[in-house]
Amino acid sequence: MRRENVNDLIAFIAVARERSFTKAAAKLQVSQSALSYTIRTLEERLGLRLLTRTTRSVAPTDAGDRLLQSIGPRFDEIEQEIAALSGLRDKPAGIVRITTVEHAADTILWPAMVKLMRANPDVGAEIISDYGLKDIVADRYDAGVRLGEQVDKDMIAVRIGPDLRMAVVGAPSYFNGRSKPQKPQDLIAHECIRLRLPTHGGFYTWEFRKVGRELNVRVQGRAVFNNIGLMQSAALEGAGLAYLPEDRVESAIEKGRLVRVLADWCPPRPGYHLYYPSRRQLSPAFALVLNALRYRKK
Repeated sequence: MRRENVNDLIAFIAVARERSFTKAAAKLQVSQSALSYTIRTLEERLGLRLLTRTTRSVAPTDAGDRLLQSIGPRFDEIEQEIAALSGLRDKPAGIVRITTVEHAADTILWPAMVKLMRANPDVGAEIISDYGLKDIVADRYDAGVRLGEQVDKDMIAVRIGPDLRMAVVGAPSYFNGRSKPQKPQDLIAHECIRLRLPTHGGFYTWEFRKVGRELNVRVQGRAVFNNIGLMQSAALEGAGLAYLPEDRVESAIEKGRLVRVLADWCPPRPGYHLYYPSRRQLSPAFALVLNALRYRKK
């Protein structure tokens, strides 16, 4: 059905229910003459008289009453659904899908989301941990979380965590009979615990920086994981050196269970950022999540 036919039916419903061209015209915000022309055009197209008009009243004919009873409720349902959708602009509800890495999920995302979900029973979260750099639009995510330096320039990025520092660590037993690396290049001679990346099936490159000098080292090792928790466990067992977030291993370092090396080559780097494609038409649920995650220095 063409759009103008729908408009004609809406005009007919208004007149039939109001029993007045004057009141219906005011409701539809059109002139009486334009409304009369619309009804006349509809009747001519159907080949049926739908309204009986006198100088004092308007009433549906039998055909008009049948049409009103059949299509009126359907248009009412459409209006109700549109009103319900409009209500979503004001009431936070729905599932917010976020792709992230497990460290950010453990330390930032889930702690914030569990509080938000308790306070907002209609809001949920789907947090997918994946080291691949996802196309959040193509994969239908609301947002992604990565380190600030990894976020594409065409994305809106909001800082959600403090600066992050990495640490190269190994168990005391690993260093028995081995010298500690003094510079990143020395890692080539060490057994390193590697992180497998899903993108192209490669491995995470260990990144170092000192006094403006940057070095990326493709380490080697027999132990390979796609989970930093397992990498930490392997390091604690003496399987090799691991490159892990500092806050993840600082307790083990303090207790002497892990030994840190190359600390002067691991300065702070931009922390985690939530990124998304557009500021336009953010859902109330996403806006709530965005506000809950926004980093605020203590």
